[in-house]
Amino acid sequence: MTDERLAALEARLLRLEDELAITRLIASYGPLVDAGVADEVAELWTEDGEYDVEGWHMRSRDDLRAMVGSTAHQSLIAAGSAHFLGPAAVTLDGDTAEAVCESLLIRHRDGEFFVWRAGANHFRLARTAGGWRITSRVTRVLDGSDTARGLLRAPWTGANITSE
Repeated sequence: MTDERLAALEARLLRLEDELAITRLIASYGPLVDAGVADEVAELWTEDGEYDVEGWHMRSRDDLRAMVGSTAHQSLIAAGSAHFLGPAAVTLDGDTAEAVCESLLIRHRDGEFFVWRAGANHFRLARTAGGWRITSRVTRVLDGSDTARGLLRAPWTGANITSE
């Protein structure tokens, strides 16, 4: 095997490892937030990472911990809920990445489950000393709006994602 071929193989392997690490990171959000483990949820983000979901803009790990510990969130999980983030489409660029996926918030009431919310999610991520972390997550309800659909196509169109 030539040095050039070995280098190409190593680059492909690193790319696959990065995509798997990012996919696992995003997939871990649902189980962690439904378990109510605030510190573990916060660790998915960088220290100054942001999460912008309608009505709530968190700008740090402390804000994320507070969201998980809030009465609103604790009441939601105490009644039964499942935050499910679908498979993420990951776009890598060296030590940064973007990912998009859809999400469902499923709630339990009167012995039945129902979809309470469907969302579009756009993530920006960075490789840190501790592994991949979220620097920004924007979530919008999938209500047919251009904003929500724009989040899903941003990595391919180069759209600038901003909080609204």
